[in-house]
Amino acid sequence: MNTQGSIASPLGTRPWSHDPFAEAMRTGSGPLWLRRGDGHRHPLEVERWCAAPDPADWTLLFRCLGRGLPTLDLGCGPGRLIAALQSCGLPALGVDITRTAVLRARGLGGSALCRSVFDPLPGEGRWGTALLADGNLGIGGDPAVLLRRSAELLAPGGLLLVEVERGDLDERDTVSVEDALGRCGPPFPWARLGSRAAVRCAAGAGFSLTDAWTCQGRYFLALRR
Repeated sequence: MNTQGSIASPLGTRPWSHDPFAEAMRTGSGPLWLRRGDGHRHPLEVERWCAAPDPADWTLLFRCLGRGLPTLDLGCGPGRLIAALQSCGLPALGVDITRTAVLRARGLGGSALCRSVFDPLPGEGRWGTALLADGNLGIGGDPAVLLRRSAELLAPGGLLLVEVERGDLDERDTVSVEDALGRCGPPFPWARLGSRAAVRCAAGAGFSLTDAWTCQGRYFLALRR
C-alpha cells in the first residue's frame, strides 16, 4: 500500500467532463471511440454502460454483495453498478468527473459525486470494496498511480475488483474521445492493461491477487489490499 500520503491528481484537465462523452451520457447512446495518437480507435460501450447490469456485471456485484461492505465505484459513469448495489441494500457510492453521468446515476437512485478519484473523497481508508470496471484502470494514464490511490481509499484487507483487457496488453497513450461525426474532445493520457501487467502494477501498490475470472468475453481480477 502507499505509505507516502495522498497522491496528487495526474489530471491537469478533466476531458471526460466536457467532450462528446458528456453528450453520450446525456442521451445514453453512442457510438464513441477512444482515438489514439496513431489514429487507431477503440470503441466505447456507451449503450451497455447505460443499460441494466448484464451477467458479467453481476459477477462483480455478487462479490460486493457477498462481502456486505460499503462499496466505492471509481469512475462510475451512468451508475448502473452502484444503483444495483443500493437497490439490494448495500451502501455504495460512485465517483465520476462527468456531470451528466453523475446526474444519470442519481436518476437511477444511485449515490454519486462529481469528483475525480484523486480528489478528497468520503471515507478514505475505510471502504471495504472498490470497483474499477469498464476500462477504468486506465484513469490518469498511469495504473500504478491509480492503484496506489485505490489502496489509500480501501480499509486494510479491502478488496479491489478490476476489469482488465484481453491478452498480454500494456498500452499507455494519449487519446481523445471521438463521436460519429468525427468531433474529438481534448487529448488526455489513458492506459489499457491485460491481466499480467495489471497484477504486476497491483503488487507494487500493495495488492495481492485473490481471484481471476472471465464472463461474456470480459476479464476481471480481485485484488486484496
